[in-house]
Amino acid sequence: MAIQLLAGKRGVIFGALDDQSLAWKIADVCHQMGAKFTLTNAPVALRMGALQELAAGIGAEVIPADATSIEDLENLFTKSEEILGGKIDFVLHAIGMSVNVRKKKDYTNLNHDWMQKTFDISAISFHKMCQVLYKGDHMAEWGSILGLSYIAAQRVFPDYGEMAESKALLESFARSFGYHFGEKNHVRVNTVSQSPTMTTAGKGIPGFTEFFGYGDNMSPLGNAPAEDCANFCATMFSDLTRYVTMQNLYHDGGFSNMGMNPKLLE
Repeated sequence: MAIQLLAGKRGVIFGALDDQSLAWKIADVCHQMGAKFTLTNAPVALRMGALQELAAGIGAEVIPADATSIEDLENLFTKSEEILGGKIDFVLHAIGMSVNVRKKKDYTNLNHDWMQKTFDISAISFHKMCQVLYKGDHMAEWGSILGLSYIAAQRVFPDYGEMAESKALLESFARSFGYHFGEKNHVRVNTVSQSPTMTTAGKGIPGFTEFFGYGDNMSPLGNAPAEDCANFCATMFSDLTRYVTMQNLYHDGGFSNMGMNPKLLE
């Protein structure tokens, strides 16, 4: 039986689509560690994915919500408090989508209407989420909010398109709201920059399989597996990390501090 690190904690998890998604793994680990939470995704994602299967397996309720809609978010958090029986202790934002990347548009020839949609879904939704939580006073004292990011926010990965800027914006929102939430009720806000991971979204990026191998060879510990990311996120939701806030935390086997690994030359 897993350590009951999150016993008594209430949460909301965004973005689980299928058993290959990080949010699915995180939900599974949080359940094993004793947390109770609601699950949410956009209505279109609910039709495409298998979220109801996850919900049935862990006894969680699913509340459909478009993360770009303030009205949907207000309904989500109000209903979650009612279902869970109190204020929310943790929230996971695991949302990212780029039509430009899906359509394999080169960075120097992006569709800017699609770019704005990318920013709204992948980054501005985080600000909207935090704003609704803040104004509605939905977060319990010493709660934890996490967004999933990627090192492309700091470094150039050409095939990642405008998702790189989206992740940089996400990290900036986390820092800024981290200040406001900290002053309000000691809630911490962070982002986790995860290794390349064989998720449904990741595998849709051109050249991802090759880059996965590159990241694995570059990192002294290798790419961090999804389940270890889930354990790390659960720790960030727990009371053991009460004074960690406004940080972008690399969970990447050391990749972020490497310049060159001789293994790449072999």
